[in-house]
Amino acid sequence: MAVMAFGVTDTIVAGRYAEGALAALSVGSAIFVSVYVSLMGGLQALLPVWAELHGARRTGEVGASVRQSLYLCGIAIVLGMSVLLFPAPMLRWTEVPRAMRADVEAYLQVLAFALAPALLFRLFSTLNQSLGKPQLVTWLQLASLAMKLPLSIWLTFGGAGLPAMGLVGCGVATLIVNWTMLVLAVLLLRRQAFYREYRFWQRIEKPDWSQLGQFARLGVPAGLSVLVEVTSFTLMALFIARLGTAASAAHQIASNLTAVAYMMPLSLAIATSARVSFWLGAGEAALARRACRKGFELALFFALLIAGSMLLFRWQLPRIYSANPEVVALGATLLLATCIYHFADAVQTLCVFVLRCYRVTVMPLILYCTLLWGVGLGGSYLLAYRGVGPWPAMESPLAFWIMGALALALTATLFLALLLVTVRQRR
Repeated sequence: MAVMAFGVTDTIVAGRYAEGALAALSVGSAIFVSVYVSLMGGLQALLPVWAELHGARRTGEVGASVRQSLYLCGIAIVLGMSVLLFPAPMLRWTEVPRAMRADVEAYLQVLAFALAPALLFRLFSTLNQSLGKPQLVTWLQLASLAMKLPLSIWLTFGGAGLPAMGLVGCGVATLIVNWTMLVLAVLLLRRQAFYREYRFWQRIEKPDWSQLGQFARLGVPAGLSVLVEVTSFTLMALFIARLGTAASAAHQIASNLTAVAYMMPLSLAIATSARVSFWLGAGEAALARRACRKGFELALFFALLIAGSMLLFRWQLPRIYSANPEVVALGATLLLATCIYHFADAVQTLCVFVLRCYRVTVMPLILYCTLLWGVGLGGSYLLAYRGVGPWPAMESPLAFWIMGALALALTATLFLALLLVTVRQRR
C-alpha cells in the first residue's frame, strides 16, 4: 500500500495542478507501470528459489544465488530504460493526442533514471520476503512515502524559490526517493547482523549459467505473464486517451483505485508463496497445502471487503481526485465495473503465485495471452470503437472495464482448476 501510495500521491497532485496533467499522467504512468511491473515480476519469481533454500536450511547458497540474480537485474534495467527513454513509437502506435506527448515523454525520461534503484530495491524486498523478514521493508516503504508526499507537492507547484515543474515534478520526486531507498537498503545489508550468515558481500562470482538458466525458466515466463497482465490493464489508458481528457482523467481515477486495491491480494499472494515454498523446501507438502488454503481464505475475505467498499463509496472516492463534475460522474460509473474486476483479480493473483511455487509458469502465460490480450484488451477495443455483435460501439472507457472484468473472471476460473490439478499431482 505504501508503494502504491506513490501513484495515489501523483494522481491527486497532478489532478489538482491541471486536468491536462492528470490526463498525461494517465498515459505516462501506464507505460511506466507496464515496464516496471513486468520486469519486477521476473525478479519476484525468484522468491520461491530463495524461500526453498531457506526452508531446506541451505543458508550459504542463498548469498551466492542473490549475487547471481544481480546479472538478471542488470539486464532488466537496460531493457526498461531503453523503453522509457524512447516512448515515442508507442505513443504514435496507440494514437495518443499530440498535445499530450511532450508532457508524457518528459515525465518518462525522468522515471527512466528512477528505474534502476526501484528494481534493485525490489530485489532487496523479495529477498526479505523469502527469508520471512518483510517488516524491515515495510518500515522503509512507509518512510519513503513520508518523503514522497511533500516532495511531489513542492516540485509540482513550486515554491521557496523553485519554479513549478508540473507533471515532471512528480517524476523528479520519485527519482529522489528511489535512490534514497536503495542507499538505505545497501546500508542495512552491510550493517544488520541478521544478514551476516548469508555472506552477501563476498566477491561476485562469474555468471553461473546453470543457475541463471533456472532463474530464466522461472523469471522469463513469470515476467512475460506479468507483462501481459499489466499491459492488458495499462494499455487501456493509451487507447482511452483518444476519447478526451475527461475520459482519461476518470479512467486514471478508476485504475489508480484498482491498483491500490490490488496491493492486498498481491501482498497475500507473496506471503502465501513464501510459506508454500518454505514448506516445500522443508519436505512438508501437507503444511504447504495448508498455507495455500489459508492464503485463499484471507484473499477472498479482503476481496469482498474491498469490492464492497468501491461500490458503496463510488461517488465519494472520485471527488478526492477531481473537482470536475463530468470526471466524477464518469469515475463513479467505472467503479461499478471495478468491483467485479478486483474480485477476479484477487483470485487469479493468488493462483499464479502459488503455481510458481510448483514451477508451473508456462501454462499461465498461455492463458494470460489468450484471455487478457484476446478477450480483455482486444474485446474492449472492439466494444469501445467498433461494436461487438448486436452491441454498438460504446465510445466510453466503461467498455474497457467491462471486457477486462470478463477476461479476468475467465482467467481466475481456469487458474483455480489448474492449481487444483497441480496440487493433487504433487501429493
